Amino acid sequence: MKTGCFTAMITPFNGEMVDIDGIEKLVSFQIQSGITGVLAVGTTGESPALSWEEHHRVTQVIASASKGKCLCIAGAGSNNTQEAIEASRHAVALGVDALLLVDPYYNGPSSLEIRKEYVEPVAAAFPDTRIIPYVIPGRTGTQLLPEDLAIAFKTHPNVATVKEATGNLDNMRRTRKCCGPDFTILSGDDALTFDMMSDPGILAGGMIAVISNVAPAAMSEMVRLLNQGNQAEGRRLKAALDPLFDLVTVKTLEATVHGEVVCRARNPLAIKTLMAILGMPSGGCRRPLGKMTQKGLEKILSAARTVQKANPELLKPVADFFEVNIEERLNTPVYWKGLAYDNY
Repeated sequence: MKTGCFTAMITPFNGEMVDIDGIEKLVSFQIQSGITGVLAVGTTGESPALSWEEHHRVTQVIASASKGKCLCIAGAGSNNTQEAIEASRHAVALGVDALLLVDPYYNGPSSLEIRKEYVEPVAAAFPDTRIIPYVIPGRTGTQLLPEDLAIAFKTHPNVATVKEATGNLDNMRRTRKCCGPDFTILSGDDALTFDMMSDPGILAGGMIAVISNVAPAAMSEMVRLLNQGNQAEGRRLKAALDPLFDLVTVKTLEATVHGEVVCRARNPLAIKTLMAILGMPSGGCRRPLGKMTQKGLEKILSAARTVQKANPELLKPVADFFEVNIEERLNTPVYWKGLAYDNY
């Protein structure tokens, strides 16, 4: 698991129910597209909005559909260590290859506490399973620091990878310095992956990505090129993908009766909206996530149209696998009816 592209899978819904058939189709699409691995029930999979029963079921379906075909990482993080251990036990019994542990959110333990009271207990309980701390302070309000990550790696060799989503290249360089060359850094930020993989002070081995939900072949190829040291071709592919990278979080300036406000549509709202437009299993997001604004929807359509016009090969696997006409779906309003609020 030192290199490759892993897709943070969305969780498709059919009304209020998890769409099991949709999950299986999406995993098959990823495998056919050459993905290194899939992540079940991460942030992109709307883990905060699933019941634990749903969480376990989604993990089971993805683990089963991917077994023997690509690697499977299971999201098992919590802000309650006992819950994380129980989720990990369920996932390990299913035979997953790794566990993703997001930093404990809201109650905000220190880095020392995250290591001693969260990461290390899980690592000790499942010594034969790779543990991947997921460092994303913008969502959790806390952070496992590189120094504590290195201590955990030394005492628990299965803590050999991190999903790095701090957005801070200096923090990533510090992680490499503290943890050494045998430690794996995976990008948790699609748009920064090129920088993380090409920076000699970071040397990320790949990414756990959002946009690979719709462009797994292209994202996998970019990672492969960069791991081969072919930065010129990797940069070319990154430039082709850049419009889609802008959809992980979509910011718009919206008019209200009290003046303008910034509206920030966070992952997975935009990617699920795009997938619905393209005819892929998706469904809406679970509340409190809702819909795009009209301006946000236009940003999604504009980005996808730009990619389709300049580099139609990026979305061709979607057209082929799901038997849809991309041009038609991006230019016919019926395909995005109801996907945005009528007004702010």
